[in-house]
Amino acid sequence: MQSFRSEIENPVVEKDILELEKKIRLFKEGQIDEERFRSLRLARGVYGQRQLGVQMIRIKLPYGKVTSEQLHRIANVSDEYSRGRLHITTRQDIQIHHVSLDRTPELWAQLEKDDITLREACGNAVRNVTASETAGIDKNEPFDVTPYAHATFQFFLRSPICQEMGRKFKISFSATDKDSALSFMHDLGFIAKTKNVEGKTIKGFKVLLAGGLGSQPRHADVMYEFLETDLLIPTIEGVLRVFDRYGERSKRAKARLKFLVKDLGLDEFLTLVENEKRALAYQNHPINTSEFENEIEFESSEIPKVEIPNKKEYELWKSTNVIAQKQEGLFAIGIKVHLGDFYTDKARKLADLIKKYGANELRFTLRQNILIRHVREELLSFFYTELEKLGFAESGYNSLVDITACPGTDTCNLGISSSTGIAVELERVLKTEYPQYANVKELTIKISGCMNACGQHNMAHIGFQGMSIKSGNLVAPALQILLGGGVLGNGQGRFADKLVKVPSKRGPETLRRLLNDFEKNQQNQEDFLNYYDRLGKTYFYDLLKDLSDTKNLNEDDFIDWGHNKKYVKAIGIGECAGVVIDLVATLLFESEEKIENAATTIKEKQWSDSIYYSYSAFVNTAKALLTAEGAKTNTHAGIIKNFDEIFITESKLDLGSPFSEIIYQINKNEPTEAFAKQYYKQVSEFYKKADAYRKIAVES
Repeated sequence: MQSFRSEIENPVVEKDILELEKKIRLFKEGQIDEERFRSLRLARGVYGQRQLGVQMIRIKLPYGKVTSEQLHRIANVSDEYSRGRLHITTRQDIQIHHVSLDRTPELWAQLEKDDITLREACGNAVRNVTASETAGIDKNEPFDVTPYAHATFQFFLRSPICQEMGRKFKISFSATDKDSALSFMHDLGFIAKTKNVEGKTIKGFKVLLAGGLGSQPRHADVMYEFLETDLLIPTIEGVLRVFDRYGERSKRAKARLKFLVKDLGLDEFLTLVENEKRALAYQNHPINTSEFENEIEFESSEIPKVEIPNKKEYELWKSTNVIAQKQEGLFAIGIKVHLGDFYTDKARKLADLIKKYGANELRFTLRQNILIRHVREELLSFFYTELEKLGFAESGYNSLVDITACPGTDTCNLGISSSTGIAVELERVLKTEYPQYANVKELTIKISGCMNACGQHNMAHIGFQGMSIKSGNLVAPALQILLGGGVLGNGQGRFADKLVKVPSKRGPETLRRLLNDFEKNQQNQEDFLNYYDRLGKTYFYDLLKDLSDTKNLNEDDFIDWGHNKKYVKAIGIGECAGVVIDLVATLLFESEEKIENAATTIKEKQWSDSIYYSYSAFVNTAKALLTAEGAKTNTHAGIIKNFDEIFITESKLDLGSPFSEIIYQINKNEPTEAFAKQYYKQVSEFYKKADAYRKIAVES
């Protein structure tokens, strides 16, 4: 590590990377328990994968934007530390697999040379902030949401408010009412809006709250019909503070924001958010958009001459993959990336292409594709020929044939059956048997390897979820079939109905029946959702029911797509084993770190951050003592309540006043220097008393 420490220019980043290296060493020495180490490494983009001894690294790329230099850097890192394969996720990130845990700090340091981070790409934090890939170029957008997505990413990166929440938190920004960033399924979703006030155009957002997919999908509530842009950051911070304090922490399946809002009710939740206002560093937070308003520049004015052998294919490509931008004479080019997987040799050539002939920008998309932006019209034929050489000129960008799928059992611990294998076969069926659907964009197929919906299967017109199915004493890979999901626009969407579970090898026949029936029974060019609603769920259950029969399975049914060995159901294998140590001691050790952070941020005059570090240390210390007592520690609010009942009311600790009264000063005071120093002093004294109590309890 010492060899490249000097190469890291940002001291905050350097501290992050050194901390990761230190915690890896402590974990291997048995000084940090497995659960706490998992939390730490996930918050730094290091995710255990299905194969033992290696990690998946998730690279956090806000709203999917990448420059040529960054793409070269990512390719170099993948070659050096992995196997040269890049995977685009449905959150506009890049993942690389099969990385040694010991090499992750060095890998991170290499990425940071081009301002690329792993921080909070996984774990119980604010995940990658996503946005419409056409933001800034869309002819129908009220304004460019990119600066607002970027400001959100920057403001909450490393924020003490959202480092150790009960579960992950996802934010999206949609450029238009089309809602291509899927606001209705996010913890917070923002749709660009404007309104006219006394002849002046005001920018703002429709705000959607507490949506989510998974095994229990929930449609987001409308939090605000219109929120001015200056209130964006304070609103997000208020929501995060409430989620951090009241969100479930013990029952993982109930820990997402959607469950908290459902339990509290929208009105009560909004009241709690309102009560946090006094504690915020900013009551409003104007966002500087000037950085994103620069004139588009090109490195070269050269227009290479090319010959197009197949004009028909070229015209088809232009009709399906090329998007006219709002900037006159400029176009965006969509690249269909099969299952989001491509290799570093192609990445480098693509990086060189956008550097010299584009405006040095592409964006990874929510459908695991690539969008090159700012291409001059006279260069479209040249780009087509260059992309064709890379295998990137296939028509059908964002079409039915462009299937979305998670990695499934290829690398994911939670995968039940193969997502990628069935996706390959379904694409083959579509291309060979249903060429008329090759460029249909109004119908989507999405596949997830388990119920967690990383492939977004339960919001697709046709969804497949990986499962298993029993046949006597044997177990075969299976697919849950879902129909009727979709994006309706302006914050509205619908989740698919679960119909039947079929053996995986019958997935292609399922698709054939659905498409054949659609063609046979479609009325007046109705879309798939209207067709589905008209005929009803029972009709489709009857249509597919016989495919779920497992009485006559043959040997091939017990081999999953893309495999040649008999299926074995294996879930949750692959995380490194660790030595279990005293959890109470670990929690107290972490409290010390939080108190140190509170002191450091006071020196840096970051009053709000210091106050939240102190608050976290209060909670963490109380949790340690409650854990030793075997008491519940499900939520921050519960910890505070239980600590008063067990330690203060019963006079086990004397704090001079109720614990709740001390800790809840956080939302009754403005984040001033005086309060930050007072709160830091109080938590330091509290920790000393708690630590002394713990030592006596252990010795007695």
